[in-house]
Amino acid sequence: MENSNYQHVTHEFGPICDAHSEVVILGSFPSVKSREQRFYYGHPQNRFWKVIAALTKEAVPGTVEEKKVLLLSHHIALWDVIAACDIIGSSDSSIRNVAVNDIREITKHAPVRAIYLNGNKAYQLFAKYMSEQTRLPAVKLPSSSPANAACSLECLIAAWGEALGKL
Repeated sequence: MENSNYQHVTHEFGPICDAHSEVVILGSFPSVKSREQRFYYGHPQNRFWKVIAALTKEAVPGTVEEKKVLLLSHHIALWDVIAACDIIGSSDSSIRNVAVNDIREITKHAPVRAIYLNGNKAYQLFAKYMSEQTRLPAVKLPSSSPANAACSLECLIAAWGEALGKL
């Protein structure tokens, strides 16, 4: 029986990148809050922006423009693995019928040296659908989502810092 709580949703905002992007961070798919705001990691409890600010030794950005400047000034590209899918709310575990983005839209225009996946679902989807698009190293990071309550902000900063090195 079909679950009527599923919605078919298309990713409605593009990657943040430029010709200087050296690392790419990929999430799975935007949360409901992010889709409402039409920008990445829009849920106030998501720790992504706090982690990036800590690693870059910058202030936590507030506006979309400040977030873009923070990423690009540190040669970070940001996107999601999924271009469209069926999903219930923001639940990564409910994702099905996946269509993926083409990571080459970033890697063919920038000197990308590594790809980092924000959480298990992003990593699984990347490995399944995107790893053949690039021969770059792909590293799984602990999810910055508030659903990953087992990992504190300090835990995230340490783990991401170890993986990403100096940004």
